[in-house]
Amino acid sequence: MTHLHTDIDVRPITEDEFPDWLRAVNTGFLRRPVATELEISHRRAQFQPGRYLGAFDGDRCVATFKSFDQRLTAVGGVEVPADAITGVTVTATHRRRGLLTRMMTRDLTAAKDRGDVVATLIAAEYPIYGRYGFGPATWTTEWTIDVLRTGLDPRRSGQDEAGGRIDLVDGADVRKFGPELHARLRAVQPGAVSRDELWWRVNTGVVRYDDTWTEPFYAVYRSSAGEVEALAAYTVDDNWHDKQPHNTASVRWLIGTSPAAERALWRYLCSIDWVTRVKSGWRAPDDLLPFFLPDPRAARITWQADWMWVRILDVVRALEARTYAGDGTLVLEVTDRAGLVGGRYLVEASPTGGTCTPTSQSAQLTLDVGELAALWLGDESAVRLASLGRVQEERAGAARSADALLRTSRRPWCPDMF
Repeated sequence: MTHLHTDIDVRPITEDEFPDWLRAVNTGFLRRPVATELEISHRRAQFQPGRYLGAFDGDRCVATFKSFDQRLTAVGGVEVPADAITGVTVTATHRRRGLLTRMMTRDLTAAKDRGDVVATLIAAEYPIYGRYGFGPATWTTEWTIDVLRTGLDPRRSGQDEAGGRIDLVDGADVRKFGPELHARLRAVQPGAVSRDELWWRVNTGVVRYDDTWTEPFYAVYRSSAGEVEALAAYTVDDNWHDKQPHNTASVRWLIGTSPAAERALWRYLCSIDWVTRVKSGWRAPDDLLPFFLPDPRAARITWQADWMWVRILDVVRALEARTYAGDGTLVLEVTDRAGLVGGRYLVEASPTGGTCTPTSQSAQLTLDVGELAALWLGDESAVRLASLGRVQEERAGAARSADALLRTSRRPWCPDMF
């Protein structure tokens, strides 16, 4: 059993305490504990009073927690306000004292009071966050492409049949047109989250937290009309042996607003001289990438895992924000051990939206708020969860009916780490 140690002070930190808080973050993530002045300076610039929590044993920070405002795209394209959580650590000397529970409770309560619809995070470890009402709402996959097996003609694989063109640009160009491109993607991609100006500055090397930054190549795809439709950042290693190149192009991120634009960029990456492997970076688990290649087997899955976790803070607004695969009704009994949400709700769904209202009608499905989060973006199956005993059918066939309404034809995807 976890015992709460009330002698440890859990509270928002002051700006003067930020260096000690950052030391605790680095300790928790097994980075060098002493932060450089550059890291302190750049990270302190993000400081928001009240959104950085610390647990203090005397004068020393021994646990950390940070949240910030985010916008998350629901099924159908509506954005909802989210409480994005990051920087969560508990120093090894202070585990099992309830510190995370105290920080999480404080933050989620504040987020609900602010009017956030959901909370989000990227879970470093799977078992931790389910007990706080989070569920894995998106997954991510990395492919490694064996370029020599793709079946692409190396003389033509970098050319675009639709008449578009690919150019190499620099970071200043990316900061100029990248945000607008990302906004167009986010408008149609369930699970995508907002990127602020700092994201673009960090990911183009303007803001550097340490001396490990390696400037990537940036490739942009423009349609025949000159419109920017896809953008990629990638690095290439230098690996030769036996007088032969064995270089790997590693994609840091690649976004596009059409399959044709993405296809053109992937084929370009497979056409770079001396590159024999391409690592895709974080992609949706049903990404089209393998099928852009004449031989899809040339792209093998390197790893696949849960990615963004979601915690519902307002059931009505969450279920009314999204669209549904068809017309129908569903009565859900939602439980929440934290008491932030919960109750019985009638969902009247349609492809253009839906309504969600508290009801006294008999429930068709009973589920925890974490399981509702896993279903909300359309990725998980109520039938699968019922088979695992994590969703209870109160009426035979209710899980199948829920899937017919909630699931999406393409899987949600969060391109970002935060």
